[in-house]
Amino acid sequence: MKEYEAGAIRNIALIGHGGSGKTSLSEILLYTAGEINRIGTVLEGNTISDYSPNEIEKQISISTSLLHLEWKNSKINILDTPGYTDFVGDVKSAMRVCDTAVMFIKAVEGIEVGTESNAKFIEEYNLPAAIIINKVDNEHSRFQEIVAHAKERLSSASIVVTFPLTEGINFDTVIDVLKMKAYKYGEAGSKKVEEIEIPADALTEAEIYRTELIEKVAESSEELINKYFEDGTLSDDDLIKGIKLSIINRNLVPIFAVSATKGVGVNNFLDFSTDYFPSPADRGGEEAQLAESSNKVLVKPDINGEPALFIFKIISEQHVGELSLFKVFSGTVQTGLDLLNTNNNKTERLSQLSVLNGHNRKEAGKLHAGDLGAVVKLKDAHTNNTLASKNFTIKIAPIQFPQAVIRGAILPKAKGDEDKISAGLHTLHEEDPSFNVAYDPEISQTIISGQGELQLSLAVKRLKERYNVEVDLVKPKIPYRETIKGSVADVEYKHKKQSGGRGQYGHVHFKMEPMPRGAGFEFVDAIVGGVVPGRFIPAVEKGIQETMLKGVLSGCKVIDLRVSLFDGTYHNVDSDEMSFKLAAAQCFRKGFQMANPCLLEPIYEIEVTVPEEYMGDVMGDISSKRGKILGMEADSHFQVIKAHVPLSELYKYSSHLRSLTSGRGVHKRKFSHYEEVPKEVEAKIIEEYAKSREEEK
Repeated sequence: MKEYEAGAIRNIALIGHGGSGKTSLSEILLYTAGEINRIGTVLEGNTISDYSPNEIEKQISISTSLLHLEWKNSKINILDTPGYTDFVGDVKSAMRVCDTAVMFIKAVEGIEVGTESNAKFIEEYNLPAAIIINKVDNEHSRFQEIVAHAKERLSSASIVVTFPLTEGINFDTVIDVLKMKAYKYGEAGSKKVEEIEIPADALTEAEIYRTELIEKVAESSEELINKYFEDGTLSDDDLIKGIKLSIINRNLVPIFAVSATKGVGVNNFLDFSTDYFPSPADRGGEEAQLAESSNKVLVKPDINGEPALFIFKIISEQHVGELSLFKVFSGTVQTGLDLLNTNNNKTERLSQLSVLNGHNRKEAGKLHAGDLGAVVKLKDAHTNNTLASKNFTIKIAPIQFPQAVIRGAILPKAKGDEDKISAGLHTLHEEDPSFNVAYDPEISQTIISGQGELQLSLAVKRLKERYNVEVDLVKPKIPYRETIKGSVADVEYKHKKQSGGRGQYGHVHFKMEPMPRGAGFEFVDAIVGGVVPGRFIPAVEKGIQETMLKGVLSGCKVIDLRVSLFDGTYHNVDSDEMSFKLAAAQCFRKGFQMANPCLLEPIYEIEVTVPEEYMGDVMGDISSKRGKILGMEADSHFQVIKAHVPLSELYKYSSHLRSLTSGRGVHKRKFSHYEEVPKEVEAKIIEEYAKSREEEK
């Protein structure tokens, strides 16, 4: 394949709410550029970028696909990202390595919650951006209204570059306000585009949009604004230079009218992308950290620089193994090159470099700074790792993946599958680091967590498909805590056992009292006169601590209390550490029940972002989950509701929230504190625990 240097590369990520047409546009772009010879569709399950069985079955993108095409002596790398919020980790990965983020908005539905979430990611990464208003061929298309919403809710720098001559089912012509020409497209797949004069009835609208574009570009520099005031316009040369500068500086977000399924507007988009979207060279480089110090260094996309690449995604393919997707940040990488993984100090050899179109791989002998590619079978490299020359040991800043909002517990259906399950879950985490797995010893369950119910259920499905192991996904146990609210001045227990030969004897007196929340456990040795010999004191403390781990009421950890050992007796022959340990355990249990015990539950702080019309329903639902509303604040056209809700009420909340808000609500959550469980709820928990103990017997 032809080699491209940074100035001729465009890295664009297609982002947007689910169903906005990103995959369909990817397909028609590849076809238009001659990379493929037929146009697949999502419905038929034969697109280049949605190639996995699960994507074909569900008709949605689950994983980001890397694609590429050549247009006007430039290479355009396309990252087709998922729109479903369960897979937002892949969106963030793509945005970490792209140079322009292209937001998709449906011409009927307009700005949806996924659109606004993505707009926030653009701000987070400080990315140049563009907008495609897709599905303009829909009979209820409302292009002008959507443009107004984009200016108001996404970016005031949003400016129309192409607009439809006629919206709806007859949409076949776009007007390009930069070229001041109309472009009439033939049938989808024909690749026919005819440049014509702008019809008279659309000329005024085109001139208004063009004036708006010129004014926006003039604002990008003092030189251009002076020329604009002097001449009342900008020359074509000034406009061309100014557009690119404005996009790089994020002063201009160009808007395009498109029908991905009809292929209308795609050539105009491709032309504009190559002419005006920033190349990696235009963006000036990436600040990185030197591995051996905390010093920062600017890494420029220089072909002659020391080689350095950043792994932004791992794909596991059955017959290929692990495929690491990367961006070259500096120098040139080629097959056979040895690089140092600066995250773990291990050397990796680049064996087979390739460029991708979905799962189709094309060998690439070398790739230059700014380009995206893939390499197979690295030994110990993961997402967020930097591979660099030993003369240039840098670390590229990692992708910040979102916190999990849903958890589930994994139960193997067959004994002996644990190792396979563990290996499978590890691979799934490698592919999507927003999917996490951890064994929780406190509740003795393997917990998987992520961004939504679909992500977790797909993980279970993939375990069966790839590793032939079946598991059940169940509600995780809640890590309750037990504590006391009252004090006991004196509780005693005597452990005495005689069974021929040497017996067992341990006798203790405890004082028990509550401690402030978060203070933990305190053991006080208050023995006077050696009534309990010093050599047995550690055994007493150990007996208490082991009992606290297992709990008394519900099998959960005991916290925040003080136990003072102040009296007891011993036997010269029969007393030993085990006797005092057993006596302490039973004394603790007895005293705990006497000291007004209670259960505490984990409380999470949640932030729910919803359109205003759903606010009442969501707040009512939070209250029904024993939640406490902390407050509300406006965020653009959405309301953010903050609340404290018990973890036990948040199982599958992301799915429930989507159902409640027609898919337009999202939430974040984090642990806040422990709080006392209401008595009626506590009674049920204790009863269920007692029943499970009986069943185990």
